[in-house]
Amino acid sequence: MTLLLNIAVDGVAYGMILFMIAVGLSVTMGLMRVVNLAHGGFALIGGTLAHWLGTEVGLPFALVLLGAVAGTIVIAMPLERLVYRRIYGFGELQQVLATIGLTFLMIASVNLWQGSSLLSITLPEGLNRSVDLGFRQLTAHRALVIGVGALVILGLWLLLDRTRFGIRLRAAVDNRDTASALGIDTGRIYMLTFALGAGLAALGGILGAELLPIDAYYPLRYMVLFLIVVAIGGLGSILGSFVAALAIGMIETASRYLVPDMATITFFAIVILFLALRPRGLMGRVGA
Repeated sequence: MTLLLNIAVDGVAYGMILFMIAVGLSVTMGLMRVVNLAHGGFALIGGTLAHWLGTEVGLPFALVLLGAVAGTIVIAMPLERLVYRRIYGFGELQQVLATIGLTFLMIASVNLWQGSSLLSITLPEGLNRSVDLGFRQLTAHRALVIGVGALVILGLWLLLDRTRFGIRLRAAVDNRDTASALGIDTGRIYMLTFALGAGLAALGGILGAELLPIDAYYPLRYMVLFLIVVAIGGLGSILGSFVAALAIGMIETASRYLVPDMATITFFAIVILFLALRPRGLMGRVGA
């Protein structure tokens, strides 16, 4: 029982990180119809800014977190307007090639600025303390990750399903020309949605640096993992991405606990079997 509880706690924390990073990719691929393989680069940018603000500028962690996420959004917005708007009209293969090119540009930029070594993100003493769960000690940092992940899924549900912005986004996705004719600024909607996804990726990259360490090659190292979350959850489904991320977190954690020598093979075998049975994922859109 203790082993199962340990797997559950570690799996949920890992899954929350995957969700925060991958949910923006699910939105851009499922709703905005762009294969953005550079999405993990925004987690890299967020983590790199957090490292710089914390170790070189010397800001406290709260300001590091806010500044890194805000900085990533500031970078993402003009990038969407100047580059991605042209990519939206490309075919799928051209989108893959263009966004892979952006990925290598991000990697090269971080490599030039901070080098290729691991980029540490210093946590305040309070987040390094342990919380007694009865069956194990859990660091306050992992408890924070779980709490923030829960707030993110709730906030996204409220934003997309209960606000005027969410209604306009769905209208722009379903028929951009008609939405524009009705007075909806679809370009602005797309830019804000893209920036939201980039900001969440940065947040996940910073909070998840303990489990998914930040270095210049971060986007390539974890690209497949983020794509798996989107594929299993279903393109464009926020809830699907959440469930998929938690399931993947549990499966990978259980594999490392139970069959450490076969963990990677076991994990990918389960993923392949699932996608063979459910190629659209858990909650994929029919038109995706």
